[in-house]
Amino acid sequence: MGKPTGFMEFEREVSRAEEPGERIRHFGEFHEHLSREEQQRQGARCMECGVPFCQSGMMISGMASGCPLHNLIPEWNDLVYTGNWEQAYGRLKKTNNFPEFTGRVCPALCEAACTCGLNGQAVASKENEYAVIENAYEQGYAQPKPPRVRTGKRVAVVGSGPAGLAAADQLNGRGHSVTVFERSDRIGGLLMYGIPNMKLEKRIVERKQKVMEAEGVTFVTGVDVGKGVKAEQLLRDFDRVILACGASEPRDIKAPGRDAKGIYFAVDFLKANTKSLLDSDFEDQKYVDTKDKNVVIIGGGDTGNDCVGTSVRHGAKSVVQIEMMPKAPDTRAESNPWPEWPRVCKTDYGQEEAIAVYGHDPRIYESTVKEFLKDKEGNLTAVKVVKLAWEKDAESGRMSMKEIPGSEQILAADIVLIAAGFLGAELYVAEAFGVELDGRTNVKTDAGKYQTVKEDVFVAGDMHRGQSLVVWAIREGREAARAVDESLMGYSGLAVQ
Repeated sequence: MGKPTGFMEFEREVSRAEEPGERIRHFGEFHEHLSREEQQRQGARCMECGVPFCQSGMMISGMASGCPLHNLIPEWNDLVYTGNWEQAYGRLKKTNNFPEFTGRVCPALCEAACTCGLNGQAVASKENEYAVIENAYEQGYAQPKPPRVRTGKRVAVVGSGPAGLAAADQLNGRGHSVTVFERSDRIGGLLMYGIPNMKLEKRIVERKQKVMEAEGVTFVTGVDVGKGVKAEQLLRDFDRVILACGASEPRDIKAPGRDAKGIYFAVDFLKANTKSLLDSDFEDQKYVDTKDKNVVIIGGGDTGNDCVGTSVRHGAKSVVQIEMMPKAPDTRAESNPWPEWPRVCKTDYGQEEAIAVYGHDPRIYESTVKEFLKDKEGNLTAVKVVKLAWEKDAESGRMSMKEIPGSEQILAADIVLIAAGFLGAELYVAEAFGVELDGRTNVKTDAGKYQTVKEDVFVAGDMHRGQSLVVWAIREGREAARAVDESLMGYSGLAVQ
């Protein structure tokens, strides 16, 4: 695929980001994308490798290598190279319902497994994906395509994140009548309120919502199934129900002083910020304002980085990000060979911005919070952190992190944001539908299956597999849709890859 010698003739090029000092002035997307001609040269770099690990989506050493959706990456890279943009869109849509989302927020598992990246720079497949879908909207290829025939079957999807939307999109395309219930005021789940606007502008989510509505999907917002609407009503009114409510129980930090005023879960912080932006451009003041505040963020993942970027944009006095794990190496270790996911240090957009504003990397590694300090009125004033070190247990032989005596440090903190991940499904939804949970508090199914212990109730996404990536949620939604279709019709023509 591509040009046989393209990877030798052309250097990798990707979209150009605004300088940190400029982009922190707004909450919009901040990349200037390549021209069509430049993008086609990037398609030419796909190197006819013979074994396209980029689309494998297999697990190696407990990590995903290649695209979990098994996107036909070499095919649409070649079509980009030759300028067949409409065909490229058709190939991309065979496996991915929402390239407009993954082309922006996916960590590009495909590129990490690219054969070209073994001895050079990977093909810019994520950028090519973005170009294909945006060109499709511009040229009208992505216009609504309602199903020609309806089956008469009705399916309810609870939750409108990427898993729920993917399931709804697939089942609607099959001809079933699908209603998506969302407890928030806008659809999208984490796409809307978990990912900041500068990574995924919400007009992109709304654009896709309009397409799906025109194709026949019904969206009902502001309805909390399991509370406002009884599970029994959905089971009575619909032939099947898919639970796609996400892993929405945030991990807490149990330390003295946790009741101090000024401590927030990251998900609440990010949601309030985006909602205030969309509702009033922050005029309503219904968000956690970090202006002139000392902010401490607990957690080193993507959500923690998003909190860094958001806090910087509001004018925080200082930002510190605490990570329990050691700093990853800057290049692949010998024990982490290609095509494994590269465990290397990544400085993301928020950290780049913090470095530009404050003059240093905000991250403190191998540390954890020992105590939250507060004043007489209960307001947070500081956090006490302690350094950690790996130690082997003499009896079990297991490695664990232990506090280093005398390594305590006091960090000024007016606001703490807890970005320590999520534990699993919210109990009230599981209890309302009578489904079982596994040891990780995810909804239990047989291995590789999506039907719960309740015959007509299925599950998909983070509620099923635990906290994960958007691309995995889309795959789960597609596979759950196929399982539902088979249970309704006795067979299914829905593709999952």
